[in-house]
Amino acid sequence: MESLFSFLLFAGIFYLMMRFGCGAHMTHGHHDKKSAKNSFIDPVCGHEVEEDKGYGKLEEGHLYRFCSRECLDRFDREPGKFIDKQHAITPKDNEHET
Repeated sequence: MESLFSFLLFAGIFYLMMRFGCGAHMTHGHHDKKSAKNSFIDPVCGHEVEEDKGYGKLEEGHLYRFCSRECLDRFDREPGKFIDKQHAITPKDNEHET
């Protein structure tokens, strides 16, 4: 019975240390601002998309990120249209089609 109590005590201490102590930064993302996530520009509408959000597509060895499934579908229909104009997005291109 004493070994069970010891195990539970150490498990509780370990949990508290990982939750609030030295391991908290690993699970809660408390790191310096310099290591912020990369962001991408949606080639279809021009919106900024974080690297872990939206949809991704690898085309011609380059990763493109999309803010919505609609933009990804538009890209899939005519990828050349959006790859060629990616660096020259105009305000008209920033609107979603309805």
